Amino acid sequence: MRIALDAMGGDYAPGPIVAGAVEAVQDREDLVTVLVGDRERIEAELQKAPDAPRDRLPIVHAAESIGMDEKPVEALRKKRDNSISKSWGLMAAGEVQAIVSAGNTGAMVASALFAGERAKMFLPGVRRPGIAAIFPSHQGPIVIIDVGANMAPKPEDLYQYGLMGSIYAEEILGITEPRIGILNVGSEEEKGTDLTRGTRKLFEDGPWASRFVGNVEGRDIYEGHVRVVICDGFVGNVLLKAGEGAVEFLFAALKEDLARLLPDFPPEVGMKLAGSLKALKSRFEYEEFGGAPLLGIRGACIICHGSSKARAIKNALRVADLMAADRINAKIVDQLGATLGDAPKA
Repeated sequence: MRIALDAMGGDYAPGPIVAGAVEAVQDREDLVTVLVGDRERIEAELQKAPDAPRDRLPIVHAAESIGMDEKPVEALRKKRDNSISKSWGLMAAGEVQAIVSAGNTGAMVASALFAGERAKMFLPGVRRPGIAAIFPSHQGPIVIIDVGANMAPKPEDLYQYGLMGSIYAEEILGITEPRIGILNVGSEEEKGTDLTRGTRKLFEDGPWASRFVGNVEGRDIYEGHVRVVICDGFVGNVLLKAGEGAVEFLFAALKEDLARLLPDFPPEVGMKLAGSLKALKSRFEYEEFGGAPLLGIRGACIICHGSSKARAIKNALRVADLMAADRINAKIVDQLGATLGDAPKA
């Protein structure tokens, strides 16, 4: 498996990005990670890992990179030789089967759209790709899609996101026949916007009606009764970042209180409490899944958190490997072919 890794993407690139790539190829003997970016800086990082299998860490030079605060489309047009576009070019040319980046999310999605127009990177039948984030719940991991790729979707887009998210949940997360719901302000059928009501009709009148449960409120997400939650990219991105902020605040407060209380406990009890807190926090950390897949494209793409360290990159490469090797895309195309003709257009 060959995966392109945007070595210049992220808040701390290229150090932890290259370190994660080294760990990934050391763990997976059949993995080749193509490091895309400034050759000199990447080489400097690789020198810190003398035991790294250099034959499976080739470098493709890109003279430019896109910053996290740059306007995506403008940056892509001005910086033609950037690491994001070059990574997509490698996949469009068939030189790699997947892409991983912790860089500018908007630039990743925009570059995918540009590549899709030029090289037919979208899967047949897919209108727009969507970003799927993994959230924790009482029932296990759940999929939220879309969390930032499509800010103004149509009902047909959300319908497709439900299908793609369900297939991803089955194939990668191991969830049997995951139920699908629309994120809404209430559970009643009449609640919501034209977008949510139109999406609801597509599901109720289509062949996936048995998996569709209707509207889901934000407070019900973490119960896990619905394992795929669909929404527009604006709402999904707000939900994602609000959730990240809440987790950081909660665990910072718990850590502060625990540090104050530990002196009152025997050492062995304190160690157990600290261990339990660490284990609980790991359930909510994005590093566990590496990043969010961009579904609906040929090949595989994982978009990582901007602050990703080596562990997150290593896990993102692992998931990208699984996605590219699995028949996820074939199943998405099959389902879209089987359902788009049957489901009413919004």
